[in-house]
Amino acid sequence: MNAFALLFLAFLIGGALAGLVLLRRNVRHVQAHRDAVPAAFAASIPLASHQRAADYTVARARLSGVHIVANAAFVLVLTLGGGLQAVHDAWAAVLAPGGLAHGVALLGALGVLGWLFELPLVLVRTFVIEKKFGFNRMTPRLYLADTVREAALAALIGLPLLAAVLWLTLATGALWWAWVWAFWLGFNLLAMVIWPTFIAPLFNKFTPLADATLKARVEALLARCGFRAKGLFVMDGSRRSAHGNAYFTGLGAAKRIVFFDTLLDKLDADEVEAVLAHELGHFRHRHLLRRLAFLAPASLGLLALLGELMQQSWFFTALGMQATDVASALALFMLVLPVFAFPLAPALSHWSRKHEYEADHYAAQQADAGKLVSALVKLYRDNAATLTPDPLYSRFHDSHPPAALRIARLQALQR
Repeated sequence: MNAFALLFLAFLIGGALAGLVLLRRNVRHVQAHRDAVPAAFAASIPLASHQRAADYTVARARLSGVHIVANAAFVLVLTLGGGLQAVHDAWAAVLAPGGLAHGVALLGALGVLGWLFELPLVLVRTFVIEKKFGFNRMTPRLYLADTVREAALAALIGLPLLAAVLWLTLATGALWWAWVWAFWLGFNLLAMVIWPTFIAPLFNKFTPLADATLKARVEALLARCGFRAKGLFVMDGSRRSAHGNAYFTGLGAAKRIVFFDTLLDKLDADEVEAVLAHELGHFRHRHLLRRLAFLAPASLGLLALLGELMQQSWFFTALGMQATDVASALALFMLVLPVFAFPLAPALSHWSRKHEYEADHYAAQQADAGKLVSALVKLYRDNAATLTPDPLYSRFHDSHPPAALRIARLQALQR
């Protein structure tokens, strides 16, 4: 075993252990505070709801622990265990190794294996945990229909996309990674335009917002904030889950605002306006553009790194591969990148929480901060979000600030 293999193994095991320790800390912290609602929420969230949120958090954490261990074993089997090489050899019996068809087959097979690995965990989360706590509304028939649609999209879009990437690597010379980056960036921008109109409606029904009073308030808020949207839509999220949400989707002229029907059932008009003002805060602060400005050069750097690693035989042999073709390199890179990226999680989470605070501040300027507080409290209660996460776990993983800190800041802005 060479030095890179040892380094990879250390990161894989170390990341898994760190993830389990953080999960354990969070479970203990949540359980320790299960029997008392934090003072800031004592008047608005019943003890029974707080305890339900604690139990829901613990149940999800235990499943996450299983996922961490199973994922580490899955990656280990595919790399040092020779699993990816076995898949490569199986396809080589019918397709020329190193060719375009063989590469697409190899990467497609890796995707199928990943889906099969995740399937039992998804089923337990959806039909056991979510059902136990009253959130799941997905029927087996609907789940199967979604799976068929996802598989069809993967075949119709994913496989040609893989073929295009592999063709570029084989046809554009030493700087293939720059061409692949430009193609990948263009595809993602295109997807942001076509997703709301052509893809999302395959899974959910989107109807124009019918509440005339709420629509007038929303349009007035959009005008104040200088935001133009192609439409205001309500999505039938209740077909699959009782969780509520709202989001922006699309790019340029295709931008639209989507409310889950479950969200509109839970919040009054003032609260909906405040939640939307928060989302508009992300637009005003250009958070999406700032993330793209970070991800674009980061992805270019990663592809350049892959281009260098493809020239190094030790990269393949250290990870259990004898084959050194482009598709094998890409498959290995996709497997090991999350392992080495794990230590970056706290920085990325901090950046996301900073954006949430900025959006809250903007919402307090454009709407009633008190209404945003009451909306968030309802969402924490109805979505069974814990009010007492472990601070270290939260700093490492949470993309949104802890409830107590977020509410305290909004109340300060209200005053």
